[in-house]
Amino acid sequence: MNAHEIDYKIFGEEMQFVEIELDPQEGVVAEAGTFMMMDDHIKMNTIFGDGSNQEKGILGKIFSAGKRILTGESLFMTVFTNDGIGKKQVSFASPYPGKIIPIDLNEFGGKFICQKDAFLCAAKGVSIGIEFSKKLGRGLFGGEGFIMQKMEGDGLGFIHAGGTMAKKILKQGEVLKVDTGCIVGFTKDVDYDIEFVGGIKNTVFGGEGLFFATLRGPGTVYIQSLPFSRLAGRVLAMAPQTGNGSRGEGSVLGGIGDLLDGDNRF
Repeated sequence: MNAHEIDYKIFGEEMQFVEIELDPQEGVVAEAGTFMMMDDHIKMNTIFGDGSNQEKGILGKIFSAGKRILTGESLFMTVFTNDGIGKKQVSFASPYPGKIIPIDLNEFGGKFICQKDAFLCAAKGVSIGIEFSKKLGRGLFGGEGFIMQKMEGDGLGFIHAGGTMAKKILKQGEVLKVDTGCIVGFTKDVDYDIEFVGGIKNTVFGGEGLFFATLRGPGTVYIQSLPFSRLAGRVLAMAPQTGNGSRGEGSVLGGIGDLLDGDNRF
């Protein structure tokens, strides 16, 4: 195997974390901000790109890191390596309520495509890049589902799904229609495109957007019930809008309370 062969355990129900067990000199690469805890003698090293064996020379590393800019991610990633004697553990946490999904690339032909913010961590040696769209419709109307990440190699990777996760196994020619933001990822043989909802009432009053994704089998698809964009939108919609931008949490009096405690200024 080119990628390091790691073991893991997933803990928790709604706010999960994954514990990676590393043998001496084994490593795992992770996105910034996912680290939770680690044993002594695990060394952290910030690298340019993803640290995969596919990076050849400085130009290969620059190209690998540069692709990550298109997904909105950092140029750098962090590698956690066991420099000690015996097995050591390092843990990574999910960014918001949902499920952590292990992806064995050997089971999916060496490639898995996922949402740009779904990737959590992977065995060192797994290549993390972007999946270019070859279809104009996806480029113009794809929205959240247009720029996708891909994991390539022969090791383990971990992705995160918001809310409840649904796994769909599509047969040859079987079609699944999904909100673009609800796609977590899919295998390389799944054909992905954007389709117009249609119907003037649906377009004007539907409230679900003008386009959805069509996924055509064969292959495996992972769907999430709570995309982060939807969660963030709901939080912003419920945030208090006051003159000074603040209000006590759980306040029953609302604006009257602000007046009574002297927050309003005349």
